[in-house]
Amino acid sequence: MVPTLVLLFDVNMHNAAGASIIAVMMASTAATIAFLSQGCTNVRIGMFLRLTLIAGGIAGAMLVAMVPIPAFKITFGIVLLFSTFMAFRRKEEGRTNQPSGPPARRLHKESSYRVPGGWRPYKVFRVIPSAFLMSIAGIISKLLRIGAGAVNVLVMDQVMWLPYKVSTSTSNFMIGITAVPSAVIYLHHGYIDPVLAMPVPLGVFGGRRGGCETRDASSREIPEGLFNLFVLIMATQMIPKGLAAWQ
Repeated sequence: MVPTLVLLFDVNMHNAAGASIIAVMMASTAATIAFLSQGCTNVRIGMFLRLTLIAGGIAGAMLVAMVPIPAFKITFGIVLLFSTFMAFRRKEEGRTNQPSGPPARRLHKESSYRVPGGWRPYKVFRVIPSAFLMSIAGIISKLLRIGAGAVNVLVMDQVMWLPYKVSTSTSNFMIGITAVPSAVIYLHHGYIDPVLAMPVPLGVFGGRRGGCETRDASSREIPEGLFNLFVLIMATQMIPKGLAAWQ
């Protein structure tokens, strides 16, 4: 959203980021309501991982002046490329036959989500490593000034082995809550322009609602394939930018 506003509409970077934050809050709230009614969001996991995401964001804000950003961009791009490769080759067989990890059982993270014809239970794995990786996602979002949503989904989908619809719905729930403090800061600095803060969220709101209504009718492969393509594009852009910054 931010590159679109900056590159195509010649919007100031700060104002574009402010409009993006408002859009995230509005669209995430609308989608979260729809996802909760569909039984896709795991609120327990979202609230737990949100704490480590915020902690990582605070650490990232403190490290901005200490870490060489070009090297970080290159490393992050390589990690995204590897994650995309793992996502394309991943197999589902064998997951449902394994018991959830002990932390997931003790913290009652297991749940179920609605599918055509009823409800499907799912297991939860690697809760503690996922919490650590989510803190890394918070650091990444602050150092690179990008949203952590893509990393959230990768962690929940590939590390915790959550169903894809649960991963995206829970990530949506998390980023909507974590966007509130940023919105307050941007409002305080005068970076939220009402001319942008109204039409941009309305467009995102309509698209997000349409996605909520059609996700049950679509197969898993279509949205996951589009997401993996998005991550791949993000990775291929991040690495050249990091290399260019060294020159």
